[in-house]
Amino acid sequence: MTPRPSARPSLRHRAGALPVLPLTAALLTATVALYMALVALGNITDFGTNRAFVHHVLAMDTTFKDPDLTWRAIDSTALQDVAYVLIIVWETVAALVLVAAGVVWARALRGGGAFVRARRLSTVGLLMVLLLFGAGFIAIGGEWFAMWQSKTWNGLEAATRNFVLAAFTLLVVHLPGVEERSV
Repeated sequence: MTPRPSARPSLRHRAGALPVLPLTAALLTATVALYMALVALGNITDFGTNRAFVHHVLAMDTTFKDPDLTWRAIDSTALQDVAYVLIIVWETVAALVLVAAGVVWARALRGGGAFVRARRLSTVGLLMVLLLFGAGFIAIGGEWFAMWQSKTWNGLEAATRNFVLAAFTLLVVHLPGVEERSV
């Protein structure tokens, strides 16, 4: 028996309709791009607030003061500042890559193709976010510098939230159904 065609065309086949999964990937990528741009802008325009955070985490001055751990502390203000500036540069580059990905997604959605380049740019930018918050804040800050021990300077919850958002977005970007068309 031959399947009967649906009387109603699917969303994907209606004239002028945007493909739902690529649109979702584009909007999630744009959301992370906006977030990272605001984070970078905030750190640039209000340099001192998160500078204090980085200084305290690296100095380990609000941890349990266990000498088996505190040998890892970085007390040099110059090195702490270098670390903070590198974080800001990383955030800024990630934001720029994700903004570029958002633009490519928008063009691909309007023109009906070229999702491969959008997916690649999203992947690079999202991996940068995952490395920053996963390796940088959760692993290095949280474990190596024992940030989890601080009641005042503990950014693990925020880092985990950012990591999960980027990871979820990366998964959506790579779901089957985001058309693989050539650049």
